Amino acid sequence: MTIKVKNQILKYLNNLKSFGYKYHEDFDISSFDVKNQNLPNSLIELSKFSSNCYLCELSKSRKRVLFDFGNPKSKIMFIQDEPSSSEDELNTFYVGNSGEILSKMIENVLNIKKEEVYITSLVKCKSFNGATNSNFDSCNDYLLKQIELVNPSLIVALGEKTYSYLLKNSNFLQNKGKFLKFNDIAFIAIYSPSFLLRNPSLKKETYFDMLNIKRFLEELNWNSY
Repeated sequence: MTIKVKNQILKYLNNLKSFGYKYHEDFDISSFDVKNQNLPNSLIELSKFSSNCYLCELSKSRKRVLFDFGNPKSKIMFIQDEPSSSEDELNTFYVGNSGEILSKMIENVLNIKKEEVYITSLVKCKSFNGATNSNFDSCNDYLLKQIELVNPSLIVALGEKTYSYLLKNSNFLQNKGKFLKFNDIAFIAIYSPSFLLRNPSLKKETYFDMLNIKRFLEELNWNSY
């Protein structure tokens, strides 16, 4: 829509107002709570629901909504902070350099096909300058519904931002690699793949964290699952 057309519409609306027409009172979209809606009890329907979400400014700049990937019945759920540029461009997870690292971590260390785990993000839309807690808040009800529907035995938080938002504390370095709890679900945080790209010397440390995750899954009899 051109500026000329917008001005014509505004002029028309102002003329209507002068004749006594009344418009709806101002509506603050940021105050709108997803909880007030009945979110679908299906991941497929929830994904469709989120694709029509305009709760934060990321909806204005997104190319698409990247909701999830993998096995919705998986016992392990990976959560990153937001889609990468490559993921946003190609509309799938596990692409780009960071995606390749995560894929190798899962398949080479856990010995699980990446399609057999479930992965999502705190926000479903790519940001330009890094998603904020306000963006995370807008998407949080979708995430909590995903966790409810998948019902994982273990949540793996990828990176400090994801850890800090979910557990509401800043003790990432002290707690990284330790098994904690998130809403009575086993929870562990590790370095994000993008962080490992910038700090390759920490890959070995992350390898041992992944071995701890593997042992946890073995105790769940993953192979028989």
